[in-house]
Amino acid sequence: MVRTHTTLDLDRDLLRDAAEALGTTRTTDTVHAALRDVVARRRRAWLARRDFSELEPALPDLRTSRIEAVERQNELGGS
Repeated sequence: MVRTHTTLDLDRDLLRDAAEALGTTRTTDTVHAALRDVVARRRRAWLARRDFSELEPALPDLRTSRIEAVERQNELGGS
C-alpha cells in the first residue's frame, strides 16, 4: 500500500462521532475506515444496479454444495 502524508482540517465533533461509529481510536484509523466504508458502499450500490436475471437458470447449481454437485455429476456418468 502506498501512503501519503497530508495535513487536514477536520471537524473534531464529526471525527469523534465517526470514530465512535467505526470503532476506531486514532484519527488515521478513523479516516481509513471511513474511506473503506465509502468505497464498499459504492461497490454495493453498483452490484445492486446490475441485472443478474441471465443467471437465473444456473441458480439451482449455484445453490448446490460442491459435494452434492460432484455426486450428481458422478451419478450422471460425468468426470
